[in-house]
Amino acid sequence: MINTTARVISAHKGKITFEADTKSGCSSCTSRSNCGVSGLGKYFASRRKPIEVSCDVHVNAGDAVQLSMSEGDLLKAGAMAYLLPSVLALIFAGIASSLGWGDIGAVLGAGVGFVAGFLLTRITAWVPRLVVQENLSKGETS
Repeated sequence: MINTTARVISAHKGKITFEADTKSGCSSCTSRSNCGVSGLGKYFASRRKPIEVSCDVHVNAGDAVQLSMSEGDLLKAGAMAYLLPSVLALIFAGIASSLGWGDIGAVLGAGVGFVAGFLLTRITAWVPRLVVQENLSKGETS
């Protein structure tokens, strides 16, 4: 299981909205003040959007919760988002090339396959299952 801690923003009718705690991998590095990677992490960390999930656990705004996802779900999400469009792009490019459409046809076929892969991913609307648990250290503040 992959685990992370998140802070509940709102809870209403069996759904919670949360933001994941922002922990930088560079926070203990002594050269973080002049490191480009640390700067990018700070930039993208401020642009995170809240996420809404179904929740059976009774929580209130401000509570810390533990979110868990199985490795299999993470692998499936990665395959759906990255592998499927890439494979379909290669297949469609191969089909266009084998039909004798030349390089332009292969490029167009790859584009059509890539878009088809993203549309297929979107149509299936599969979302990894997150398990929400109350954080045992509610009294602690971070």
